[in-house]
Amino acid sequence: MHDIFRRFRDVGIIPVIVMEHEEHAEKLADILCDNGLPCAEVTFRTEAAAKVIAAMVKHRPDMLVGAGTVLTVEEVDLAVASGAQFIVSPGLNPTVVQYCQEHNIPMAPGTQTPSEMEQAIGLGVDFVKFFPAEQSGGLNMIKAVAAPYGQLSFMPTGGINADNVQPYLQNDRIVACGGSWMVKESLMEAGNWKKIAKLVQEAADIVRKARGKDNLDKHLLAS
Repeated sequence: MHDIFRRFRDVGIIPVIVMEHEEHAEKLADILCDNGLPCAEVTFRTEAAAKVIAAMVKHRPDMLVGAGTVLTVEEVDLAVASGAQFIVSPGLNPTVVQYCQEHNIPMAPGTQTPSEMEQAIGLGVDFVKFFPAEQSGGLNMIKAVAAPYGQLSFMPTGGINADNVQPYLQNDRIVACGGSWMVKESLMEAGNWKKIAKLVQEAADIVRKARGKDNLDKHLLAS
């Protein structure tokens, strides 16, 4: 597993961000870093995504910032040029995976079925997004495939929220979970930064309770 993804375990919950206006980027970066989740997966669903990544990286160089919903090699290039440290895709596109491998770019492709997981293993991938998580069987599905696919570690995303994330985090095969509930675009557009900060703090607390300080320290040393 790439060192970037090893660091995911210490964050636990990766905020998945959709942002239409880059002027919110610095404020959100501060809130994430100052309240226990120093990471962001900025989805390439908006025209502002690349600028948001660039603003976050420049403002808070201490945080992990990557690009999500990346579908093409052109988007990979744009994301990396903007400062993205990792790439996440909703599905498994061998062309994008191999391109990232050739350029030493940490990349987590999306998988849902055993066939896709085997394809990922065949490409030399050992860390995958499991998407959409809840709609695809959730934690029970991951437990079911964990034994035959011992090479893989997972980042479930989709339908994850404060009410169901803790059992995921307690499973050793899950490095981190992706979630958007604490960074909803509607809250940012309304300027409700106190609410966002509270939700981020609560999410960070869930990680600490689920994994415990000793466990986090152990993985930090291993990385």
